[in-house]
Amino acid sequence: MENKAPVDSHKVTKESILTEELITEGKWVKLEQTTYVDPTGKTRTWETVKRTTRKEGLSADGVAIIPVLQRTLHYECIVLVKQFRPPMGGYCLEFPAGLIDDNESPETAALRELEEETGYKGDVAECSPAVCMDPGLSNCTTHIVTVMINGDDAENVRPKPKLGDGEFVEVVSLPKNDLLKRIDDLVADEHLKVDARVYSYALALKHANAKPFEVPFLKF
Repeated sequence: MENKAPVDSHKVTKESILTEELITEGKWVKLEQTTYVDPTGKTRTWETVKRTTRKEGLSADGVAIIPVLQRTLHYECIVLVKQFRPPMGGYCLEFPAGLIDDNESPETAALRELEEETGYKGDVAECSPAVCMDPGLSNCTTHIVTVMINGDDAENVRPKPKLGDGEFVEVVSLPKNDLLKRIDDLVADEHLKVDARVYSYALALKHANAKPFEVPFLKF
């Protein structure tokens, strides 16, 4: 008798987007209904937020900057910004960030946005590939750009932001070696919200500097 290979009734189908229908559109963002095929071959729908400002040919929508401020006889500091965010109904602690302009590289955009929001001028140390921001909600992407700032340079001693109309930003510099605790203190004192990228960075610094016996053992 001939042996037959068992048939897999749950054969995986390649996921794919079928349609994207506009639900509503504003000046900066739009809401679409995305119809797609899931890994089992079933057709489903999803609500997706997209920027109306996305430009063809750009690698990402914008940049987020990790500014490392270095000064003689001072601890290294991370330069953050605090601003009122209407969707959160309060102030949020964030990395300086902004959209990439036409014909602008991520590195150039990062240096421009850093100077506009904080007044600091620096040099790009590294630039990440395009990474997603909130993939369960939006297709927005960003480059994370690390910028080193020489705080001893005359232009960085008393930096002045170059904010546009309607922009209100407060610059906050926190010691890198104590970043998570300083953020937690600010949250407790000022009831701030914290951008997930900032908190994840601070948490990663804490984990990287933790001694082995301070890290919980895995239980099996």
